[in-house]
Amino acid sequence: MTPVIKVENLSKQYRLGQIGGGTLSGDLSRWWARFRGNPDPSLRIGQEDLGDHRGETIWALRDVSFEVEQGEVLGIIGKNGAGKSTLLKILSRITAPTSGTARLKGRVGSLLEVGTGFHPELTGRENIYLNGAILGMTRDEVTRKFAEIVDFAGIEQFIDTPVKRYSSGMYVRLAFAVAAHLDPEILLVDEVLAVGDAEFQKKCLGKMGDVAQEGRTVLFVSHNMNSIEHLCNKSLLLVQGKILLLNSTQKTIEYYLEKNKDRSAVYSAPLATISKKFKKAFYRNIRILSIQGVPTNSITMNQAIKIELNFEVCQPPLVNPSFGIEIQGPTGQPISRIITKETYGTLPNSKTGGKIYLSIEKLNLLPGIYYITAGISESGQQIETIPNAIKFEILYANIYSTGKLPPSHSGYVYFLCNWDFDYT
Repeated sequence: MTPVIKVENLSKQYRLGQIGGGTLSGDLSRWWARFRGNPDPSLRIGQEDLGDHRGETIWALRDVSFEVEQGEVLGIIGKNGAGKSTLLKILSRITAPTSGTARLKGRVGSLLEVGTGFHPELTGRENIYLNGAILGMTRDEVTRKFAEIVDFAGIEQFIDTPVKRYSSGMYVRLAFAVAAHLDPEILLVDEVLAVGDAEFQKKCLGKMGDVAQEGRTVLFVSHNMNSIEHLCNKSLLLVQGKILLLNSTQKTIEYYLEKNKDRSAVYSAPLATISKKFKKAFYRNIRILSIQGVPTNSITMNQAIKIELNFEVCQPPLVNPSFGIEIQGPTGQPISRIITKETYGTLPNSKTGGKIYLSIEKLNLLPGIYYITAGISESGQQIETIPNAIKFEILYANIYSTGKLPPSHSGYVYFLCNWDFDYT
C-alpha cells in the first residue's frame, strides 16, 4: 500500500536567545546593557537574567524517518522536549524543516494548540467556514457538516459569539469538532485534548477511532499511555529529537516506561531557572513521604502516605489555582485522579508559591508498579503537567489474613471487607 505520510531524514534546528525585542530602541538598549555588562533592562520584576544565548542552537528533530499508511493510527510518545510537537508542526506546514522532507498525500486537519487556525475576532460559525475554506472545501460542503460539528462541540448557544470570548474548554471542543468533521484525509492531534474534561476526552477518542475506521489517517501525540494503547496499533518513541523505537504500541509503551524506571520518590524540575522564565507556575519538586515524613517510593499495602507538591509562581498572581495528581497503572491507565477543586474546594490566589500536601490514609492498591502525574491549573486552564513525575511500588501485605490476594489481572484496587454467612 502507498504511504500517505512519508518522512525522510527530517531535522529541525532552533537558534536560542531572543531574536528581537519588537522595536529598534528595545534592541539597542538591550545590546548596550550587554556591552556594559549590565542585566537586560527589559526583564520584568522577579525575572532572572539567564545570559545571552544567541548563537547557540538546539536540534528539536534529527534525522527522523518513517512512513504511515492510509487508515493507520500512529501514536507518538516521549518526554517533554522530545520533539513531538515540532514534528506535527512540520507535518502541518506551520514551520519548515531545516533539512529533510515530509510528504503528505491528502488534506490535513490539525489540532496542535488551543485555537490553532482560529481567528479570535470571528465567531464560531465564521471560523468553521474559514477552516473549511483552508482545507479546500466549498461552502456547501461545510454547510452539510455544520450541524454535526456544532452538536459534537456542544456550544450551540455560543456559536455566534467571537471565539476570543470562549473559555479554553469551549475553544478545544469547537477546534476538535472542526478538525475531525471537515473530512481531512490526515488528522494530526497533539496533547491539547488534555484541556477538555474526561467526558469530552472519551468522546474525542471515540471520534478518532471512527475517523480511522473510515480509512483516514491519524497521528496522535499524548502523554496518556492508556489513550495511546486504546487508539493506536503502532507507536513511535522520540527521545531528544530522534526515533528510538517504532513498533507495536504495547512494546513501545513497555520500552518507554522501562527506560524511565529510574523515577524515584522525589521529582525535581530540570533547569528550574529556565522554567521560571517561560512558565506561569511550575512544580519545583514533588515527594512521596512516609508516615514518618521520609521520602519513599516503596509503600506497603494499606499504608498511609503524604504527597508534597512544592510549586513556584513565576508570573504572579496565580489566580483561582487548582492542584492535582493522577495515579496511573504500569502502562498509564488512570486509576484515580485527586484534584483540590473537587476534593477540597477553592484555594486562595498565590503570589510566590508554596507547598501543597495531599494525605491519603490508606492506599488501597494491589502490589505492583505505579506512577504519579501531577498538574497545576489556573481558572480551569492547565498550565503545568508533569507526566510520570514519580514511580512507586506497592509491596505485599497479608491484609486478609489468608496469605492470598486477588490475581493481578483482576484490577489494581482492593477493598477491605467482611463476609457473613447464613446457611440453611
